[in-house]
Amino acid sequence: MKKNFFQTAFTAAAVLFAAAAANADVRLPQIFNNNMVLQRETAVPVWGWADPGEKVTVSFAGQNSETAAGQDGKWTLSLKPLHASTEPAVLTVKGKNEIKLENVLVGEVWICSGQSNMQWEIRNVDAAERENARKTADNPNIRLFQFDRVWDSTPQETSKLRLSWTPSNAETIHNFSGVGYFFGRKLQKELGVPVGLIDSSWGGTRIEPWIPPAGFESVPALKNIAEEIVLKNTKSAAYKSFTAETLNKYRLWLDDAEKKAHAGEGIVPPPPFPNQILPYTGHGQPTTIYNKMVYPFIPFAVKGAIWYQGESNMGEGMLYAEKMKALIQGWRKVFNNPDLGFYYVQLAPYTYGGKPGTVLPEFWEAQSSVEKLLPKTGQAVINDLVSNVRDIHPVRKLPVGERLAALALNRTYSKTDVVCASPEYERIHINGSTLTVSFRNCRSLKTRDGKNPDWFEIAGADGIYHKADAVIDGTSVKLSSPNVTKPFAVRFAWDQTARPNIQNEAGLPLGAFRAGEIPERAVLDELVPAAKTFKTVYHFDPSRPVLADNQTRFVYTADNSGSITGKIKRVGYFVWLAKGKNPQYVFAALPPLDPDVKKLGVPVKGSGAKFQQAVKNVEILASNVPSVKTGTYAEGWVEFWDGNYGPENEKNVPGASDTKYDFGDKQDTAKSPGYGSMQLHIPSEKLTVFAFNSFNGGAGCDIGIGNNPDPKGHPDWTFSKSAGQCPGSQFLILAETE
Repeated sequence: MKKNFFQTAFTAAAVLFAAAAANADVRLPQIFNNNMVLQRETAVPVWGWADPGEKVTVSFAGQNSETAAGQDGKWTLSLKPLHASTEPAVLTVKGKNEIKLENVLVGEVWICSGQSNMQWEIRNVDAAERENARKTADNPNIRLFQFDRVWDSTPQETSKLRLSWTPSNAETIHNFSGVGYFFGRKLQKELGVPVGLIDSSWGGTRIEPWIPPAGFESVPALKNIAEEIVLKNTKSAAYKSFTAETLNKYRLWLDDAEKKAHAGEGIVPPPPFPNQILPYTGHGQPTTIYNKMVYPFIPFAVKGAIWYQGESNMGEGMLYAEKMKALIQGWRKVFNNPDLGFYYVQLAPYTYGGKPGTVLPEFWEAQSSVEKLLPKTGQAVINDLVSNVRDIHPVRKLPVGERLAALALNRTYSKTDVVCASPEYERIHINGSTLTVSFRNCRSLKTRDGKNPDWFEIAGADGIYHKADAVIDGTSVKLSSPNVTKPFAVRFAWDQTARPNIQNEAGLPLGAFRAGEIPERAVLDELVPAAKTFKTVYHFDPSRPVLADNQTRFVYTADNSGSITGKIKRVGYFVWLAKGKNPQYVFAALPPLDPDVKKLGVPVKGSGAKFQQAVKNVEILASNVPSVKTGTYAEGWVEFWDGNYGPENEKNVPGASDTKYDFGDKQDTAKSPGYGSMQLHIPSEKLTVFAFNSFNGGAGCDIGIGNNPDPKGHPDWTFSKSAGQCPGSQFLILAETE
């Protein structure tokens, strides 16, 4: 049997190669091959190439469909919806020549895509799962198609590589995706029809290369990438217009250069060549993998896709959700299937060195949001399947594939009796010192080790989270902590290494989440009664700053600038840092640096704010830092800018240092956006009231009240990376109006 199969495959490949060389015979894309599976219950596109005007007939399952090749040699037609069939059949394509594809079945076709955890072959999975796969591998009703890892800067209809479908057996599954195989095996068993799996995955890849142009165009947040792709498309009007402008600039430069050379004058360098119209140069750039590993089999009829990717995008937070939307919407459009199922894996717990432990939970939060935004999508949570948080490739793939299959069975095939969803946060209820969390997608809750639930934390008005004592109550969990007298917020599994024990009755684990809202002024109003005359304009956590739009826009927790009316008399700055046992704080007020409320926030490039100047009547209304004395100071000094700076006392401020970063520092206007500085000083006291630097530093930024106490450091906290010492912090910018 194997000998006949390989002989047949070789013969078919030889026929296709000869046809291509002659450039006359009918040809088919490589996805059409012996042993393939065609999608049931939908129109089945068939396409290829022939001589212009050549008549082409496709015959299968009693159908005969005809068309003619266009002037470009392309032809396409569709077979009417087919019923599932395990009986091998022949698909015939006839033009000047005839191609016969043998052993063709009809059933369900799914794409298996992503990076290394999807690519992870059966030969590398958990030993017991590998043996399980080997024993069940001989199944002629599971067919496998595997792409090689290739990319291109433009869409490619064919590949020079020899690709083919193979029936499942112990040999063919060896190098196939473990998650993909276990997914397909579960589907085939439950549906009782043939299943075709297209493995198009590549380890280490980002999500952007997999997204088609139509996907980027469908998401406003990714408009800049969509425009970039259009400009690199040599057939687009934008490319032609931009290229014409560029060539004209070079013509003008050349004319000028010739005149100057003739006159014996110096020639200026030519204009720099614009990178915008250069082609993509690597497989990490937008669309480049799609062009070679997805585009060649569009519009092959498929039911859906499974996706395991994100490690290479980890750290993007909610931006990743926008990219997921682009991927799903893009694939649904190019495959002309708005109901294309899309089921994906939440990243596993892993120790990402050099990143704060909360970055991965924020990414989990983004992943979880996708299934709420788009229909016929779903997330498989796998935080219970990891034995080693220092291995980015968990070896257990069987339950991952089967959890994805459960999602497909329930949401695509309407088998509502299949439990597919993990417990999901529904609401919180606060009663005194107890916070109760209720969950959906569960009839009951339990723990897999019989202990009380772990990884729950609650926070009071100060925003500092404490480990919570947790007790299951039906489909709810009651939380309390001796350190929190009145809880406002909860978070769960909010650490990259979290492997929690709570699950629903089906054994599906609860994924990370956070909920509740801490009153933004609770701490301020308690500590500084005088601040009640001020309205909150901006609120953010200075120990975890977030920039957007190429570091030109600051992302606030709350932005009330649009509701501030009337002339601003004073601006208040409240900084609160949870450092050690006793949090530090300061509240200072001064005349507004600008009447425009938009320029009173963090001075990033997009705000237009840049101030280095003396200010009159600085009031320090409250502080518990010994060096920061309350009172009114006749003159203060502000250094608010988005760029880099040096320690030289460029402004000749009395008492400032030329070797230490403090006040009067020299701005580097060439680097913008750069490090960033938001500092208030009292020069007469040689005092830094507060400093917030390195806006793009994340958890490694600088934040401090009073002078930096480190004698080896700088008074204004520059390069201190002190945010890492703050488990909680608040920065409120307020306005007092007339």
